Amino acid sequence: MSRLPLLPLQPDDAALKAMFEEVRARGIEVPNIYRTIGHAPAMLRAWLDMAWPLRLNAKTPRVLRELVILRGATTAKTEYEWAHHVKMALTAGVPQAKIDALADWRASALFDAKERAALRLADEVTVGPGASAECMAELRRHFTPAEQVELTLTASFYACVGRMLTSFAVELEDQYRR
Repeated sequence: MSRLPLLPLQPDDAALKAMFEEVRARGIEVPNIYRTIGHAPAMLRAWLDMAWPLRLNAKTPRVLRELVILRGATTAKTEYEWAHHVKMALTAGVPQAKIDALADWRASALFDAKERAALRLADEVTVGPGASAECMAELRRHFTPAEQVELTLTASFYACVGRMLTSFAVELEDQYRR
């Protein structure tokens, strides 16, 4: 059971209501994590202002970023994050075989050198406290400075997502249950 009650899908607070409408305008039903973070509307605003550019304005391929997010979800054991992002990964073009191989990506031949560098980054950032010098050196071999920032910020943000989900025991929506 969630540690905070979920806010209603039609909240009374005008700012929160506008944010929920903004989410719906993107074709997404308001997820339970937003209905939890919304208890602090200014924090939800900050969250959305970070999440949407990471999802929609990054220059690194969405396929790669979804692999990073899913690997972080696997490492952090956050079913909610995994369930939400599998569909996004498939829609972005991640093959099911790669999704299935994420749990043991180091032993898989499915991932190229760039993906392996990004997956290592996801592991190290998610476990914390951050990526090692060796990991960042490998990242530099494959990505521009801007891409390194995007990937590290993606891994870091989604580590935060997992920690929020776990801390508040946010329940997975019925449509995402396996």
